[in-house]
Amino acid sequence: MFNDIGPLELVTLVVLAVLVFGPDKLPKMIQDVTRTIRKIREFSESAKADIREELGPEFKDFEFEDLNPKTFIRKQLDNDELGLKEIRNGFDLKKEMAEVTDAVHSRDTDSSSSSPSPSSSSGTSGGPIDMTKKPEKTDPDERPPFDADAT
Repeated sequence: MFNDIGPLELVTLVVLAVLVFGPDKLPKMIQDVTRTIRKIREFSESAKADIREELGPEFKDFEFEDLNPKTFIRKQLDNDELGLKEIRNGFDLKKEMAEVTDAVHSRDTDSSSSSPSPSSSSGTSGGPIDMTKKPEKTDPDERPPFDADAT
């Protein structure tokens, strides 16, 4: 519960508690706090037992820690019913990218040497298409078209 509290922080808390409550009242305060924590634990355990009893025998392996999304996902990914480990181990990103690159380059060379495609028969040249945007040449006096939706 207090795994992240260091020794210096613990000493600081003890000194602060002695200063706030005084050395006379501090033992009684510690007893009251431990009694309250014990009651809270008993209440939570009885609530868990009641919930397990109400769920029935088909949920006898139910753990409340599984309701935490991180724990649930970790537990499901560790379970190898789906074969995720095989998929994860069988997937090589560099290899896949190299195959895609090779396929794209071979398609470009095949389409230029094979029969004319429908786009080349419509009057365009068979060379590569320039996809970069270039501004059209307009007269400096000409106003651009008005677009009511853009304003």
